[in-house]
Amino acid sequence: MLRLGAVVLNVSDVGRAAAFWTQALGHVPLPEDGAFLVPSAPQEARLHLDEDDRTHLDLWVDSAEEQQAEVERLVGLGARRVAWDYPDDADFVVLADPVGTVFCVVDTSR
Repeated sequence: MLRLGAVVLNVSDVGRAAAFWTQALGHVPLPEDGAFLVPSAPQEARLHLDEDDRTHLDLWVDSAEEQQAEVERLVGLGARRVAWDYPDDADFVVLADPVGTVFCVVDTSR
């Protein structure tokens, strides 16, 4: 099932942004990476703070098969695949909605 897993937020200072967003949302930074803020309620989305990436949604699925099916479904709804320089171990597929807003479909099993 496709779900909103994270909002990736482009910020100029991860530390300052994390200090604000942890207080604003009650999210907690992951010990291994303070740029990943996790909610106290599991049904809420994470917030990923990033100084390099653009702001976008990460939509999560539980397997590679589900990822492929959801990508096909979203393309059928009007999304398009975006040319992207993927790392060898990429767990995500980059798409754009019909008006060009970029988002990712992430296989969380990897």
